Amino acid sequence: MPTIVRAADAAQFLSLVPRLLGFVPARSLVVVPMCRGRSLGAMRVDLPSAPTPGPASDAVAATVVGLACRIADADGAMVVVYTDAAVTGILPHRALVESLSDRAEACGLPIADALVVGANGWGSYLDRDLPPGGHPLTNLVAHDAPDSLPAPPTGDQASGAALPKPDDAARAAVAQAARALDAALAAICGIAPSAAAGRAPAPRIDPAALEAACELDDLPALFEQVLDWDPARLAAMRAAMIGWCLGRPALRDVALVQWASDQAGGDVAMDAQRKWEDGAEYPSDLASVMWGEGRRPDPQRLEGALELARVVAALLPKARRAGALAVCGWLAWALGRSTHADRYAAQALRIERRHGLAEIVRSFVAAGHLPDWAFRPE
Repeated sequence: MPTIVRAADAAQFLSLVPRLLGFVPARSLVVVPMCRGRSLGAMRVDLPSAPTPGPASDAVAATVVGLACRIADADGAMVVVYTDAAVTGILPHRALVESLSDRAEACGLPIADALVVGANGWGSYLDRDLPPGGHPLTNLVAHDAPDSLPAPPTGDQASGAALPKPDDAARAAVAQAARALDAALAAICGIAPSAAAGRAPAPRIDPAALEAACELDDLPALFEQVLDWDPARLAAMRAAMIGWCLGRPALRDVALVQWASDQAGGDVAMDAQRKWEDGAEYPSDLASVMWGEGRRPDPQRLEGALELARVVAALLPKARRAGALAVCGWLAWALGRSTHADRYAAQALRIERRHGLAEIVRSFVAAGHLPDWAFRPE
């Protein structure tokens, strides 16, 4: 059952926006779609670099209104600009807000209020009697919200995207485990080591690596089990094993489809992958998941998979890390965290310049493309 929190005025509404987003926006335009006076979530995009009228402001306004209009139940919206500029007689980014308001009105989505939070104060673009410097920021006190709401966030939209920082011993152990797994797979299956493994002499076959290699016989079962693993206590061989899978596009795609659905979905994706390799056409309903179409994934599954992939990426040697980073990017994008997604994908491309999934994720972010399930009620 949704939690209902009533905002008595604009100041209280502004105190709730970070809780809607899960972070404190910085240099951002935030749109809160409404239905019968209740919020339907919130969307954030970067502010254009120039606060004056021009193509950049028009493009941002068009993108945001287009996204808001995809929410079928929305009958209005609130707009908030978060800027480092000072609130003065002429509010910053007024041209952007006016362009957005005009486009929203034309689409039948009236703007109930347009607010700005600046370096020295806050105010409304619709308030003709706004005092110089706006209202004091001290008015934006934390709302007395029920305990069911999460605590007010402190970081901005980029916070939380940095990978964990394991110690050198943990990284060395995973590097050794990855080499041992390569040797075991070469001995059992004749699978050549990845290019990242280099041409070092093959190490002795580690019994733990042989056991890990056998676990790869049933990938959907493995991909389901990993959601119950504790990323903070991830064994070196397990990290190497998951890193090996995420570094191979065919196996990685099975994992993503499964984490966005369930183990049965993983079984179907695994079977489809085998048939595709034999020349059959890949099912469109499975491919559409990667584009953000289909039923809404369970966010807890995606969250668990993302935290695991982040830890695996942090533990792997840099040369082996691109696949796990790209998976982090897709999972973050699927959860609506495009800023994080772009950062992970960019890191993957710095390691592997032509990484397919990372390029796709960055193209999604650049085009303002969000998963279709982001626009449907939970």
